Amino acid sequence: MSLLEHVDSATNLAKNNELQLLVFKVSEAADSPYYAINVFKTREVIESSRHHLTLLPGNHPLLEGTIILRNMQLPLLNLPLWLNIELSEQEIKKSNILVCDFNGIIIGLRIMLAHRVVKKNWSQMHAPDSYRVNNDGIVMNDTRLEDGSLCLILDYEKLLSEVIPQAMVNTDLSPSNLENIEIPTKLKNGTVLIAEDSKTAQNHLRKIFENSNIKYKIFDNGKLLVDYIAGMNLPENIPAVITDIEMPEMSGFTVIQELKKHPSTKNVPIIVNSSMTGDNNKREAEVLGADGFIDKTKSHDIIPLIASVIANHQTK
Repeated sequence: MSLLEHVDSATNLAKNNELQLLVFKVSEAADSPYYAINVFKTREVIESSRHHLTLLPGNHPLLEGTIILRNMQLPLLNLPLWLNIELSEQEIKKSNILVCDFNGIIIGLRIMLAHRVVKKNWSQMHAPDSYRVNNDGIVMNDTRLEDGSLCLILDYEKLLSEVIPQAMVNTDLSPSNLENIEIPTKLKNGTVLIAEDSKTAQNHLRKIFENSNIKYKIFDNGKLLVDYIAGMNLPENIPAVITDIEMPEMSGFTVIQELKKHPSTKNVPIIVNSSMTGDNNKREAEVLGADGFIDKTKSHDIIPLIASVIANHQTK
């Protein structure tokens, strides 16, 4: 039975501010650290030796080529190389491929072995300042395994934006899609609050709002955003909140729960902006009270979506 057959549903995890991680290694070296990825971004783990690799000359050096999996062509990304780890020929033969789903785009990540699936509370996920020194960092946050080992969660969105940009964002950041949109006064005069821990996604959202001349404030996780709102005099004047789902300290699902249960913020529009675009996640966000859901490849349309949600609130 595969590791991923023991995964809980997104609904149960969301209610408890929890997540499940697939823990893996990218090298056989004794000092090779553990890495992890949210299981809801994964599909399966397959043996690389069973799948023919077709080389793609002239592409990004981290894009090894493509494999065929059940009549589907998958780009294979060299995750060890991104981590400055050179695998030997023997390691490559023994390696596995982690099949992942980002925004509906299926890719393969070369890894050495899948270790296990672990359940964690988002409060057990930490993002030290050392990971955020500049935009070149590739570690998002970390957690501890049962034996005390440090387990690193990588900025997979950064990897994809470098190698397969279309898997993450639309590069057209012009405000041309606002020409026929009436921007509500509340949005023109207010400040949109954003919870997002990925530097790549932060930079993308920053450009969108600046190009649209709309004020915004970004927080590195959901808890920082919720704490900031708790200290506001008139939080009901917030034009909108945008939140990712995966964040240390507090997930986007918990952000929704926290804001919707308080009278002063229950009517503040909340938009989920995530690369976890599965139906279960969209459904859970809606059940918890989110007013909209947009995947990160379409975040250039987030201003029209906010305007539409605000207009709908005002007509109720």
